[in-house]
Amino acid sequence: MSVLAPRRSTLPGFGLTMGLTLTWLSLIVLIPLAGLFVRSTDLSLAQFWDIVTSRRTLSALKISFGLSFAAACVNLVMGTIVVWALVRYRFPGRRLFDAIVDVPFALPTAVAGVALTALFAQKGWLGAPLAAMGIKVAFTPLGIFIAMIFIGIPFVVRTVQPVLIDLDPEIEEAAASLGASRWHIVTKVILPSLTPALLTGFALAFARAVGEYGSVIFIAGNLPNVSEIAPLLIVIRLSEFRYADATAIAVVMLVVAFVIIFAVNRLQRWAQSQAST
Repeated sequence: MSVLAPRRSTLPGFGLTMGLTLTWLSLIVLIPLAGLFVRSTDLSLAQFWDIVTSRRTLSALKISFGLSFAAACVNLVMGTIVVWALVRYRFPGRRLFDAIVDVPFALPTAVAGVALTALFAQKGWLGAPLAAMGIKVAFTPLGIFIAMIFIGIPFVVRTVQPVLIDLDPEIEEAAASLGASRWHIVTKVILPSLTPALLTGFALAFARAVGEYGSVIFIAGNLPNVSEIAPLLIVIRLSEFRYADATAIAVVMLVVAFVIIFAVNRLQRWAQSQAST
């Protein structure tokens, strides 16, 4: 009875590349995260619970995660519309608008925060007419929401754009020739192909918004229990030399964000399997 030799990889160097990958990820990601959890063990369970369930902490977490999720949902819808216009239509200035999408990537977050604050302040270009209608944006949770939309929309556009470019319009034309309505083409032909990319863009926009600091603190107002985000509360605790408190809040943010992103990734895998069947 012959023994089959193990299959060798076509490309050599698996052991070396895997070792470098694990080493790099450990140094950059795993070890710092492990240090965060180790530092949190300085607290007893009762102390940890008191910190993370305090009114100020819960309010900051609610604002950060709630507004991040809402902003990611808006970016999911509006980003899809933007990328559809950029890919499927030809119009004057299309390349300029395509470049503008990347501005939040390149713009320093502090500059974005100052610009949004000046724009939506009560005497700003957009803030003044909104204030006349009784809507206050700057220094409120609504301002945080707008800042999170601003920094998150490129993630959706740039994630979906290459997938939509590869989606052959002839597939839609074939469906139309068979009598499919526009709604049927969108829901049964286009969306199933775009769903994995849409979920990826949503997860990236959400993750960026949760950890955003620079562009938010200028427009937020930073009032405890009103417009204070969790990253700012962590910075405040560090400035007060309450390192254990800051670590506890950071651990909660890490765990909640990981669970949400993991769930989105599982949903993305399911969408990919459904699209391939």
